[in-house]
Amino acid sequence: MRSILSSSVAMLLLMAGAGPAVPRTAKGGAEPRDIVIYGCTSAGVIAAIAARQHGKSVILLCERDYVGGMTTNGLGYSDVGNHRAVGGLSLEFYKRMKAYYDRPDAWRHSNQADDQRAFVSDGAQWIFEPHVAENVYGQWLSEVGVKPILDSRLDRSATGIRMQDGTITAIRTENGKWYRGRVFIDATYEGDLMAAAGVDFTTGREANATYGETLNGIELAKSTNHQFEADVDPYRQPGKPDSGLLPYVTAEKPAADGSSDGKIQAYMYRLCLTDVAANRVAIEKPRDYDPMNYQLLARYFAKGFDQVFRKFDRIPNGKTDVNNWGAFSFDAIGLNYSYPTATYAERDRIRAAHISYQRGLLWFLGHDPQVPARIRTEMRRWGYCRDEFTRNNYWPRELYVREGRRMVSDFVMAEPQLRGDKPTPEPVGMGSYNMDSHNVQRIVDARGFVRNEGNIEISPGHAYPISYRAIVPKAGQAKNLLVPVALSASHIAYGSIRMEPVFMILGQAAATAASLAIDDKAPVQAVPYDDLRRDLLAHGQILSLAFPAR
Repeated sequence: MRSILSSSVAMLLLMAGAGPAVPRTAKGGAEPRDIVIYGCTSAGVIAAIAARQHGKSVILLCERDYVGGMTTNGLGYSDVGNHRAVGGLSLEFYKRMKAYYDRPDAWRHSNQADDQRAFVSDGAQWIFEPHVAENVYGQWLSEVGVKPILDSRLDRSATGIRMQDGTITAIRTENGKWYRGRVFIDATYEGDLMAAAGVDFTTGREANATYGETLNGIELAKSTNHQFEADVDPYRQPGKPDSGLLPYVTAEKPAADGSSDGKIQAYMYRLCLTDVAANRVAIEKPRDYDPMNYQLLARYFAKGFDQVFRKFDRIPNGKTDVNNWGAFSFDAIGLNYSYPTATYAERDRIRAAHISYQRGLLWFLGHDPQVPARIRTEMRRWGYCRDEFTRNNYWPRELYVREGRRMVSDFVMAEPQLRGDKPTPEPVGMGSYNMDSHNVQRIVDARGFVRNEGNIEISPGHAYPISYRAIVPKAGQAKNLLVPVALSASHIAYGSIRMEPVFMILGQAAATAASLAIDDKAPVQAVPYDDLRRDLLAHGQILSLAFPAR
């Protein structure tokens, strides 16, 4: 493994605040490679780096014109859980973050001594700016000789993938180029390549009975966080059901708790805002602004809610990673149900609806007279960051797809495995975060008031292993495909696994297994686990931690 200071030139570029190291364009081609990675999420980037460490040739295909997924698009306040469970190249990334921020000139808009100590632990920095993460990834890829092929979206038509005897031989992007490889990795949040290859998958929430769980499916009674803490009328004319429901409230009645449905937890854009005047871009009123979209929040304000800024989490240089907080916030509940399997055009419409919702909410909070004066004054201190997402009007490029398709393999990670009640075979990494689902729907309860459903935040109690069997398809399906992001997990187990450090861990595991499969001329399902385990441990991966007494 390279030292974090192995490339002095790369680090000097970072220290100088150089722009994104990934080129705007890169030519593709039909030359075969050992490993073809589709998806430039953190898992895809780390998989490419790990593959090069193993001496394999790599094609890294990006759907759009950047690398890093959510790590470079606003999620700078890392959801980690137990830092001790993070090793290998994932830990290396966060050490590179610290190496950058150890430089005094990295702190342009805040004081290093005051701020950095809050962001560092275990020799790594877990909180960072989006453009810094993108630079680090770009330089790291350059060090290992990987040039991402940008703007290369998978052709999801029936003719966009070639398979022979259950093996992928080539995939085509929408610009008509074919890419051949010996092993493929689907590193997308959505699982698009996996689906194109005919691999079994699911979306939505399983019933608790499916995998012996207690937190899956519809969970109205357990949805106590980010919940309305006062009675709020859901009707356009209060007290008059015939007037219709306010936006973002459904008339559908939820089924029994613990039963399955096809809905998914809410998405959002993780906004990077600043209150530093020298770096602030004013928030403008959207052309499609409609204050009616926020009347539920106005009524909640009237009941005393005042915690709008609870999740304006601070990251370096006077910026924030803005997450959802409370019953009505930046999560666009109910706008995303069709997203995982939607066409590209449909996904564009869903993204546009989220942007409209969040831009409108920012304006509402700062200017609507129904908002308490203190909150309006505070909101107007904030703006977009002049040095973030500069090619996208200062708005994050990636919608936070908290959950897309999930593979259904021969082994499914579920709540009993996370809690340690059932064994997890052949671990290739660890997770540790809460079993976490954001709200899924907003309903009218039996008393005639609005209520959210779906939010669960329960710790598994310890760090837990993640099985190799959860990142490979069923035996006989796609014999040369690995799926480290849209992996085989239940809805609630995925809610813990779906953290960016874990996706990096699983990206390294996928590339390592791909390399061994190539060396052994074997299907990925037949990679000898002892060899995989030995290789992962040699490269710093954490595969076990002592469980606390229960």
